[in-house]
Amino acid sequence: MVTKLSPILSEFEPQEQADSYDRWFRAKVQAALDDPRPAIPHDEVMVEMNKLLEEKRASRAKPAVD
Repeated sequence: MVTKLSPILSEFEPQEQADSYDRWFRAKVQAALDDPRPAIPHDEVMVEMNKLLEEKRASRAKPAVD
């Protein structure tokens, strides 16, 4: 018989670890919400990320020059 484990329980064995992670995560989310910088639209971010990915792919396709 296989016992299915919860991903949360299996990753954070002791409750103290789970509580610590929860505090850390909530602080990160709150810091992001409190950030005074203007939001960047999703489409604008995706255009920039696709550009960066294409540059990486192009640089990998070039043969190494010794």
